[in-house]
Amino acid sequence: MKGYAGKLLDVDLSSGSIRETRVPEEDLKNYVGGRGLAAKIAWDRLGAKWENVDPLGPENILLVLTGPLTGYYPGTKVCVSGKSPQSNGLVGSTVAGEFGVDLKCAGYDGITVTGRAEKPCYLFICDNHVEIKDASQVWGAAAREALRYLIGESRRKVSRIRPRYGEAKEPSILYIGPAGENRSRIAAVMSKYSHAAGYGGYGGVMGSKNLKAIVAKGFGPLPDVHDRERMLRLARRFADDCLENVSFRRWGTGGGGYSFGAETSSEPVRNWQTEWHNRRSYRREEFDKHWVKKNWGDFGCAMTCLKLAVLRKGRFKGAVCDNPDYELEAYVGTNLGIFRPEHNIYVSYVINELGLCGIQGGAVLGFAAELYQRKILSKKDLDGLELKWGDPKGFAALAEKTAFRQGIGDILAEGVYRAALKLGERKRVNLLKYAVQEKGMAIGAHGVRSGRDFISSSIAYACSVQAGDHTSPASPVRRGDKGELSSILPDSGVYCVFAAFGPTDREILDFHEAITGWRMTLREWYGEKALRILQLQRAMLLLGGPDFKWRPLVDDDNPPRFWEPLPSGPFKGRRLRRKRFEKERLKYFKAVGWDEKGVPTLKTLRRLGLAGVEAKLREAGLVT
Repeated sequence: MKGYAGKLLDVDLSSGSIRETRVPEEDLKNYVGGRGLAAKIAWDRLGAKWENVDPLGPENILLVLTGPLTGYYPGTKVCVSGKSPQSNGLVGSTVAGEFGVDLKCAGYDGITVTGRAEKPCYLFICDNHVEIKDASQVWGAAAREALRYLIGESRRKVSRIRPRYGEAKEPSILYIGPAGENRSRIAAVMSKYSHAAGYGGYGGVMGSKNLKAIVAKGFGPLPDVHDRERMLRLARRFADDCLENVSFRRWGTGGGGYSFGAETSSEPVRNWQTEWHNRRSYRREEFDKHWVKKNWGDFGCAMTCLKLAVLRKGRFKGAVCDNPDYELEAYVGTNLGIFRPEHNIYVSYVINELGLCGIQGGAVLGFAAELYQRKILSKKDLDGLELKWGDPKGFAALAEKTAFRQGIGDILAEGVYRAALKLGERKRVNLLKYAVQEKGMAIGAHGVRSGRDFISSSIAYACSVQAGDHTSPASPVRRGDKGELSSILPDSGVYCVFAAFGPTDREILDFHEAITGWRMTLREWYGEKALRILQLQRAMLLLGGPDFKWRPLVDDDNPPRFWEPLPSGPFKGRRLRRKRFEKERLKYFKAVGWDEKGVPTLKTLRRLGLAGVEAKLREAGLVT
């Protein structure tokens, strides 16, 4: 097999067993890698009992998977997956960095982790040398301290394994902070310093397994490819496309903190009470003043859209974080009533240090702040905190309580949906109207009411199999717009979508062929392979459990706040229309092979060879 290492590392932390397994070639052809392969593996192992599997229990599988394009495409990622503690479905959550390349060069396409270690541990991989090592000394440590320890220990270990190599670059590391250790449903899996796979809550899955980190160092070459010259020619073309994208290279997504509010009215402001602001203090030029590394790219990336922000003076001196990228500018900035870059950088730094997802963590902080604003939560409820909009210290303090599950933080650590239910029961009031979420997951920082954001479809979140994931929105399937099926390609090939603004899907599939030697038509991808992956994810989402199951059609809806008209800005009064939404939703269901309730039809499942899914949905009473 070209482009693949040809094997997975299978680790059972309960027994301590480590073994290598192989993935059938047919599965790689049909599911590619990353998100697609995660769906296949999770279904094969857990599908028969999906609704009974606790995402934070030892039975759940933590999946860390590369794809065939990882390491070859100019912009690399790795996919983290498993049963999600947020949606109870399966989410393909990707994070940038060198981990996928190191893992492939060590000889593995991915890792599957089950069970729970007796004490805190981390997994160390250096080529074929694999160990489960003690992490007690670093358990409880925040991001910077944890990385310092893990890099130092791992470098010493690598030098003993490869004594004649000389000084090696530090290994790649996936790790969790205190939020993950405390099994928060909104904890991220971190990479490098403040890269994060946040959607899905897989930091909590790692913590539930007593797994602090996975360290990988590979000294081998990347797997051989089918047509090296063609692959290199296309890779150079794709890199040139990146180099020509001057604006995105200059600002990255961090250029959006002002524009998505002022120009498209689609940015969360004070827990989505409005989506418009025109605070010139939040322009990209103001963030630029704090950037100390302006062209920072991961392995092979020509886009270099990342920045590094450092506060060098003032009361928050020493805070360090990426960009912040747009999602952090929004969710722990404008969403919290913060409009000063240095305050946003500070709260982003705190969120990263604690290992919270910026989107999910920011959403629950904003939710709590609105409840305080409306006097539903008191200072006593917040353990003495006065949670005022725009106060970075107050939000940082509440974030710490959430990461360590202290006081009200124990409820907030469950995420905005579950927190709304628990606090609503305590206060005897329906709080879901203040919870901007979709099937247990806070949505990305892109509103759909104005219709001017790049995510403009009213069904974007309501119909996504990845719930609130803004990188995987649903949209009416029209010519040239394949909806969520389009996002499955980069998530399964596992490459950075920001570095793929230029190439067409056909060119990406040509690149895939140059690597693997497997020819795939657009019709095969969109009409069969991507559609098969979508059906698996939809089935797992509907089966849900054990605490929540989503009702077909009923729960395929927007959060209540999105049905309110926009209250301010140039698009004031703009709102979603229920009849149009229902028409688009039904059209989408039909286009992807679901019935009028949003359940995969027997015809669709049989055509795609998913007999096991059919049987399970029938057993659950979802199909008859």
